Amino acid sequence: MLYFVARRLVSALSVVLVTLIVTFALFFVAPTDPAGAICGDRNCTQERYNDIKENLHLDQPLVQQFAGYTAGIFAGRTFETAGVKQKCSVPCLGFSFKNDRPVTQMLKERLPVTVSLVAGYAVIVLTIGVFVGSMAAKRRGTLGDRALMSSTLILSSVPYYIVALMISLYLTILYQILPRGGYTPITQNPVAWFTGLLTPWLVLGLYSCTQYARYSRGSMVEALSEDYIRTARAKGLSDRVVTYKHGLRSGMIPVITIFGLDIAGSLSGAIFTERIFDLQGLGNLVLDSLSNYDLPVIMGTVLVSSVILVAMNFLVDIAYSLIDPRVRLS
Repeated sequence: MLYFVARRLVSALSVVLVTLIVTFALFFVAPTDPAGAICGDRNCTQERYNDIKENLHLDQPLVQQFAGYTAGIFAGRTFETAGVKQKCSVPCLGFSFKNDRPVTQMLKERLPVTVSLVAGYAVIVLTIGVFVGSMAAKRRGTLGDRALMSSTLILSSVPYYIVALMISLYLTILYQILPRGGYTPITQNPVAWFTGLLTPWLVLGLYSCTQYARYSRGSMVEALSEDYIRTARAKGLSDRVVTYKHGLRSGMIPVITIFGLDIAGSLSGAIFTERIFDLQGLGNLVLDSLSNYDLPVIMGTVLVSSVILVAMNFLVDIAYSLIDPRVRLS
């Protein structure tokens, strides 16, 4: 088990390193002018242009630039803008000259919003989606099975942003059946935190439940047809124990893979949900940075997103070894 974890950890760190190199190369090795893009066209003076170029060390060789950027992640850096020095604490992911703030500080402010959104979404898809899929698998071929799967296909055939926009327009603005989206830190007011995220949770969670119901049904149908399931039934075990203790454990392995990658992608920025319900999370930050061409923020967001994705893959591998002992022997 220890060797399995160590091998997966080395692989994960290698992916993060490659992502760091590729991200840096895309913005600083490509035939563009990062300082000019950050400075902008309208309010860019030669003094500000030189200030940005000097602070980003663009006048140095690429190897030194990459070493300085990487060292800042582990040791921090100091940036100077308009004659004022600002300390970028560890992990320093660069400095946004558009916002005159360290990128790490901006990400720390936005990350709790996205984490709160994804946490509620995860609870909904794992409980409702897996439950519906398991119920359909138990009743395979019946009218209830066909009705459940047909309803999920109908809902998932509509693009998500249309569903979110219609619910936001009619159920929260016009008829005020659901509370409007908004974020309040849970430490300040737990009730306001819950009510502000309830509608985004329901919209994103219930829409995604459709695919999780189909995944769960397919996995459970295959698991319930295995020989050990028939053996368990022959021993006289109850249908509930056979389905949810033996069948569900084996059937959830493919679902865990999809769930881990899905959560990583959502943490990287649930762009449509945050935009529609005015949640200032990572998704909104990415859109604003792209429109402003704020390269340091884009780089920091890409790097954090890759770390989240790799971390979730690592956790999924560990979950595999706990659920299915055969994985530890691979």
